[in-house]
Amino acid sequence: MTPTLRTERLLLEPYVPEDEEGFVALFQDTRVSRWMGDGPSSEAEDRALFGRIFTKVYAQDLFDVWAVRRDGFLVGHAEIKPTDVVAGHEIVYALAPTAWGSGLGTELAEAIVAHGFGTLGLAEVFATVAAPNEASLTLLGRIGFEHVRDVEEDDGSITRVLVRRPPVAAESSALDVENRPVQPLHP
Repeated sequence: MTPTLRTERLLLEPYVPEDEEGFVALFQDTRVSRWMGDGPSSEAEDRALFGRIFTKVYAQDLFDVWAVRRDGFLVGHAEIKPTDVVAGHEIVYALAPTAWGSGLGTELAEAIVAHGFGTLGLAEVFATVAAPNEASLTLLGRIGFEHVRDVEEDDGSITRVLVRRPPVAAESSALDVENRPVQPLHP
C-alpha cells in the first residue's frame, strides 16, 4: 500500500476519488503533459488513467503513486515504479505550473528517491527524461543523478536515462561499526 510521505512543504499521499478533477486538470495542462509518457492525451484518456490508479495500481499493489499536495491543494503527481526500460525502478513526477520555480520539484524528487532507497531498499533509482526537458535534467543532475545512456524513441526523439545511487560515504559516517546510528555522548 502506498505510504504517506511528508517533506518540509509537501504531502504525498494516495489519491482519493475526489482528486479526479485536479488530476485531469494537471494532465490536461500541456505545459505538464508534454513531458509525461507519450505526451498530451484526451480528457477521456486521463480520466481512464485516473480510474486505473484505483482499479489496477492500488488494487493490485503494483507500485507507489501519490497525489502531491501543498497547503491542502493538489499541486502534483508522483510515482516510483518498476520499468523494463531500465530494468529497475524509475521516479515519475509532475507539478502544476503554479508550483514551478520555488524548489518544490527538487523537494518532491528527493522525497521519492529517499523512499526508493529507504523503504523499498533499492540500490539505484532511475529517471527517464525527454532530452529537450532541460528543467528536469538540470534538477536531477543537481540532486545526484548521472546520465547513463540515451534511448531513441520510435518517433526519433531522444530520452535520457539517468541513475542515482545512495550516498555511501554519508551513510557510513553516521553508523558505528555495528551499523547502528551513532549516539552522541553525554557528560
